[in-house]
Amino acid sequence: MSISVLDPTSEEIVATSQTTARLTSLEGRKIGLLDNGKIRVHELLNFIETILRDEHGVAEVMRFKKPDASRPVPSEVLAEMKACDAIISAVGD
Repeated sequence: MSISVLDPTSEEIVATSQTTARLTSLEGRKIGLLDNGKIRVHELLNFIETILRDEHGVAEVMRFKKPDASRPVPSEVLAEMKACDAIISAVGD
């Protein structure tokens, strides 16, 4: 009798890169918010956007969305994220 072992990870190969330097300020920056598709995360991201704009002087907030929480961010969305100075990924309950 043989045993088959299945790999549950994504087949998409994602290139990795080194981390960038930490931002010293958010003022005037373009920040991306990533919705992972979980329940009520949209409400949380709305709250985060308000804080970023009102308390930290963020110039622009861009919204991105994953198909669902269990899959990686699609490559076309990753390409769009490169326009941002920073990305915040939040999860719902």
